[in-house]
Amino acid sequence: MFDCGKIAIIGGGSWATAIAKIVVGHTHHIGWYMRRDDRIEDFLKLGHNPAYLTSVHFSTDEIYFSSDINKIVDQYKTLVFVTPSPYLKNHLKKLRTRIRDKYIVTAIKGIVPDENLVCSEYFHQVYDVPYDQLACIGGPSHAEEVALERLSYLTIGCSDNEKAEAFADLLSSNYIKTKTSSDVIGIEYSSVLKNVYAIAAGICSGLKYGDNFQAVLMSNAVQEMARFLKVISPIERNVYDSVYLGDQLVTGYSNFSRNRVFGTMIGKGYSVKSAQIEMEMIAEGYFGTKCMKEINRRLHVNMPILDAVYNILYERISPQIEIKLLTDSFR
Repeated sequence: MFDCGKIAIIGGGSWATAIAKIVVGHTHHIGWYMRRDDRIEDFLKLGHNPAYLTSVHFSTDEIYFSSDINKIVDQYKTLVFVTPSPYLKNHLKKLRTRIRDKYIVTAIKGIVPDENLVCSEYFHQVYDVPYDQLACIGGPSHAEEVALERLSYLTIGCSDNEKAEAFADLLSSNYIKTKTSSDVIGIEYSSVLKNVYAIAAGICSGLKYGDNFQAVLMSNAVQEMARFLKVISPIERNVYDSVYLGDQLVTGYSNFSRNRVFGTMIGKGYSVKSAQIEMEMIAEGYFGTKCMKEINRRLHVNMPILDAVYNILYERISPQIEIKLLTDSFR
């Protein structure tokens, strides 16, 4: 059986904190890279993350903190990356330590801007990490519900099933159920798309479209996702599995979804910039929308929901006009 060895968390946000809670509950030791020394100092004083999921308390003697990513990467075998996708490149630029031989797990539900690559592709192409050393964590899950120990289901994707099973075992508990998949690319791209669709759901909510239409939107969205996944990675998959459709639904409907909240603000008339400032958190779908639009320019998949969200966010077309055009295309 594959041994994950010592595990480190890379990132300091809410999902990083939730995953740290799960892992340290099993291993009773983790490394944790946080960019800011003041956050680490406050964490050590308070016994919890001072900025995210403050109700989750930790035994700080079970955590080795560092703001030096090289110290963490050097000492730990399994690295769980949980940074916002727009910041991943900047964190990795500080690396002087080789990561090719590490077991890399990405819990980033986004795409690397400018590169237009999902995280596993980025680690493989830029850092030469073999695909069988790359895994991802798929939902449906919100960090807030994991923190509350509400029953959640996670899928661990890896081309090496033994490695996927080993990490899945580390996450399993009375409130976390896990399964494995070999469809890393499909899980990652569906994680990007579900954020785009959650923004669409939020925009429609802000425009006062009701639950009846939201159901039509979500059903069309999963069909759009299936069309894209079939082109980008033509393998057998069931898009109605929880890691695809389930993650899309919870992100589109939940009040915990920052992408839905962001979209709702846009639908109510906020500009993109003012919505981002007021949220004070990253809505991955904003960046994912542009990246997916650029990727689809070469693939030519029929993606009207993606196109509508892109036109609203980047072309500044009126949400009322764009969504009306979208509704006319649905059946």
